Amino acid sequence: MVSIMNEALELEVGHRVLEVGAGSGWHASTIAEIVAPSDAPKEKWGHVYTVEIVRELADSARKNIERAGYGDRVTAVCTDGSEGYASEAPYDRVLVTAAAPDIPKPLVEQLRTGGVLVIPIGGTYLYQTLVRVRKTDKRLVEENLGGVAFVPLTGKYGHRM
Repeated sequence: MVSIMNEALELEVGHRVLEVGAGSGWHASTIAEIVAPSDAPKEKWGHVYTVEIVRELADSARKNIERAGYGDRVTAVCTDGSEGYASEAPYDRVLVTAAAPDIPKPLVEQLRTGGVLVIPIGGTYLYQTLVRVRKTDKRLVEENLGGVAFVPLTGKYGHRM
């Protein structure tokens, strides 16, 4: 699934990426290797901001990212990811790793025009669809990438648990 989502994001060197749902930090590290590869000059590097609502997971992700050698390319923050991370916006790409009831408005607002958002949409655990959203000057273009099963997104724009 990590590979499918990374491919759907159409990542490039230099992209600024917001990941909602840090988990272990592994997915953010794989993104960092694409947008800020160790063999590219640092001035060409992008950056990954990964946010996690659960304090223990955010702390663990931060430690794992540091141990894996990506601490200079990934910033892990404990916050409500359903609200995005406005202080570092706009983003070229936004990835959500938990299923939302619909597309959270703050994530669209923090996405640069021409950017891509990949997010599972649907109920809690069942009947979810992976959706790729392209933001144009005038509208959002949604593409169904198939059925998936993720944990529910919590927070202000997530599922009410």
